[in-house]
Amino acid sequence: MKAGMDGGVTTQMKQSPAAPSIARRLASMLYESLLAFAIVFFAGLIFLGVVGASAVSEPLSGHFRTLFQIYLVATLGIYFVWCWHRGGQTLPMKTWKLKLTNGGDGPVSVRQATARYLLACLSIAFAGAGLVWAVFDRDRQFLHDRLAGTRIVSSDSGTNATSAPSRNVVG
Repeated sequence: MKAGMDGGVTTQMKQSPAAPSIARRLASMLYESLLAFAIVFFAGLIFLGVVGASAVSEPLSGHFRTLFQIYLVATLGIYFVWCWHRGGQTLPMKTWKLKLTNGGDGPVSVRQATARYLLACLSIAFAGAGLVWAVFDRDRQFLHDRLAGTRIVSSDSGTNATSAPSRNVVG
């Protein structure tokens, strides 16, 4: 309960954030794939520069190839875990007004973010089965979110027209 400006008492109910549509989350994932490609591209250039290989004339083989693949997956993992833990959003998630939470309203722990990343990799590796899961899930959450204890919500669900800043006009 909260005291109103007129001295009366008003009740303030906390609403759970709205679940975004599957189409909106998939659109964000498409945008995310473009950003992930750029991260992998530049990380790959750095790796090739360090090992002294040329991507055109000397393809990686043996242990360098395995090390390269692990390096790229780890680089993307660091990007996602850092973004999700730090603010619950990557750049595409901000653009599409999506936020990752810990199942409630709280921030995602490093452990949850890491579990979500690894489970999402498996989900995508199995022909996107964890993404299809959202069609049948009662809250429209992906399987990796269910297993990691995270939840994607709309980050704009708490805004309304009355909270917009007022304009001061001098006349």
